[in-house]
Amino acid sequence: MDIICAAERPSIAQLLGDYVKQDVSPEDIDLSENPAETGSFFIGWRFRRFVLSPSGEIAADGHRATR
Repeated sequence: MDIICAAERPSIAQLLGDYVKQDVSPEDIDLSENPAETGSFFIGWRFRRFVLSPSGEIAADGHRATR
């Protein structure tokens, strides 16, 4: 899973940047697998957490990131 996260990190940062309408650096995000849904990730960024669905949609998670 770490290899997938590393390979996808720039793409996920771009998607998040589009969602929040700010530049997001790949190094500034924390990725973890969402155990509730295959192919879904949690994204931690600036003390906020987002969910990336398998279809590529991002939504605010409502939980604070632990960074």
